[in-house]
Amino acid sequence: MRGTETLPFHTMYIPGATGGIALDLKRNIQSGTDVKLTDDPKTADAILELSNERREKIILSLSGSGRVREFRLRYSVSFRVHDPKGQDYVPTSTVQLTRDMTYDDTEILAKEAEEQLLFRDMQTDMVQQVLRRLASAQVAKPSVP
Repeated sequence: MRGTETLPFHTMYIPGATGGIALDLKRNIQSGTDVKLTDDPKTADAILELSNERREKIILSLSGSGRVREFRLRYSVSFRVHDPKGQDYVPTSTVQLTRDMTYDDTEILAKEAEEQLLFRDMQTDMVQQVLRRLASAQVAKPSVP
């Protein structure tokens, strides 16, 4: 991480943080913020729900003989941050990243490894973008009578 993020929450719950981007987010929040992660959503100031994580591979161009020359890799994640009562801090939002890559069917193994590396790089970028959006979340201040 490029430094510490200041998040407007003291405690956070991330359901299903056992793999993929949820696990990366959990690790980054634990190591780069002062937010404490909890296993009980009732004791958390904020609940980060991740949904609709998708990885797509789209043909971008073909050669004259009909062979694939380029792919576009697309990675998108939807998320929502709310309090235990359901009040939104960050309404459902989608972040989408794309990378273009050339393809040569004579180098299949190398291109598959490149694709996996690009998706891993996009997941790292995605974690940073979600953390920036969490840092900009507006938390309602308790009203003083």
